[in-house]
Amino acid sequence: MTTLMTMEHAGGGGTSVDVANYSRRWLILAVLGIAQLMVILDSTIVNIALPTAQHDLHFSNADRQWIVTAYSLAFGSLLLLGGRIGDMVGRKRALIIGLVGFAAASAIGGFSVDFTMLVIARTVQGAFGALLAPSVLALLTTTFTDPGERGQAFGIYGAIAGAGGALGLLLGGILTSYASWRWTLFVNLVFAAGAIIGALLWLANDRGADHDPLDLPGLFLVGGGLFSLVFGFSHAETTAWSNPYTIGFLVAGVVLLAVFAYFETRARYPLLPPRVVLNRTRGGSMLAMLFASVGIFGVFLFLTYYLQGTLGFSPVKSGLAFLPMVAALAVTAQVSNQILLPRF
Repeated sequence: MTTLMTMEHAGGGGTSVDVANYSRRWLILAVLGIAQLMVILDSTIVNIALPTAQHDLHFSNADRQWIVTAYSLAFGSLLLLGGRIGDMVGRKRALIIGLVGFAAASAIGGFSVDFTMLVIARTVQGAFGALLAPSVLALLTTTFTDPGERGQAFGIYGAIAGAGGALGLLLGGILTSYASWRWTLFVNLVFAAGAIIGALLWLANDRGADHDPLDLPGLFLVGGGLFSLVFGFSHAETTAWSNPYTIGFLVAGVVLLAVFAYFETRARYPLLPPRVVLNRTRGGSMLAMLFASVGIFGVFLFLTYYLQGTLGFSPVKSGLAFLPMVAALAVTAQVSNQILLPRF
């Protein structure tokens, strides 16, 4: 508490919110955990339902990857923008807007009548998820200022983030088997409602502390670059690596991201300040997370189809088959955040 009061005297803008949130910090952690779980779950919960959804909506094997990719691409492309918006409008407001938008997109996706409607809904989900995630992390950081408690809080947060994807596969299997694949989207309305109520009850109001202009050129460059890379890789799967469109999009993606990296060193208000990634520890951590995520989420998609299509597992049995991964990710998160992070 002394740290918080010192911060309040020395700091000014927005620190009083930390003091107001401190007495309710564990309740706030529960709210943030629900919001984070919803975002992480949705990156995988639909995977188990994909075979059933594909049969119901009659889309091709080449198209099915876009149900997953649309969400991930929108989320990753707009994550930097989501963080800036949260700084500008206030983190509580950004959290609630993100939850409402995510829930609305989930409802639209659950009522999808064709492939296009489902992909659009998944894209909008990813966009609002990109607003949610930075707000959750920022509120967690500013609410828990005591080093010991922060380690515990981040341990819980890390366990949710690490195991949430695999838990999504288990929940997706149960909902697909005993209800409908559409409930893998409708279930988000329950998570969102609980998180919204908790945020309104326990989170103190805050005002945006950053009113610098948005780096729109940087946003278009990074968004266009990521989309071109993903589309290029996806196009290669349905055609060939030598296809002109495949090569063109991959080259465009690399060029746009290179221009983005150069532009950020010259921009007055960069979307991604170079110091963030040039720091050896931080940059190395991000690179490690990139490769780990690529491997894990690739396994989620392809192993799902292998278990159900080749081995003939039911959706529930497929979800249960992922439980060892759930346990491993949860244990890893706890060890990393409570033992390795404070020490190193």
